[in-house]
Amino acid sequence: MKGDGTVMEEILNILDKEKTSISNAKLAQMLGAEEQEVAESIKKLEKENVIVGYKTIINWEKTERDVVTALIELRITPQRGEGFDKVAERIYKYPQVRSLYLMSGAYDLAVTIEGKSMKEVALFVAQKLAPMDSIISTATHFVLKKYKEEGIVFEDDEKDTRQVITL
Repeated sequence: MKGDGTVMEEILNILDKEKTSISNAKLAQMLGAEEQEVAESIKKLEKENVIVGYKTIINWEKTERDVVTALIELRITPQRGEGFDKVAERIYKYPQVRSLYLMSGAYDLAVTIEGKSMKEVALFVAQKLAPMDSIISTATHFVLKKYKEEGIVFEDDEKDTRQVITL
């Protein structure tokens, strides 16, 4: 990707900012480029794993689905010769794991997981994460309310959105 020109960079900036699917025709129009050039650039960015996926942000609070999100701090002992990578690989393979980051500071890995209940999340931590040899400690934080995710602000239905007109 580096040194590949401004069209690819501009495509990435637009896709990151818009947080939605945009047709190649619309991207080409926004960039003043040819649709074929945009399509080829996107295909190359996907092949090189610069664009790694497309995601829809869902406000599960407005659906029937019960979802509990937790942020888990892990302190670990890195494996000799492999650092944190092998431990991270074991963790990110679980389908409950939504994200996993190597961190600086008081803990080593930050894990975001989702479950159907607090009990399900707690059992995942107790049965899957805590028993791993390299994990020294865990700290689980449950998400009580999401205000913003991936740059998208979630609406607050309880907030009065009517305009007040004063004379």
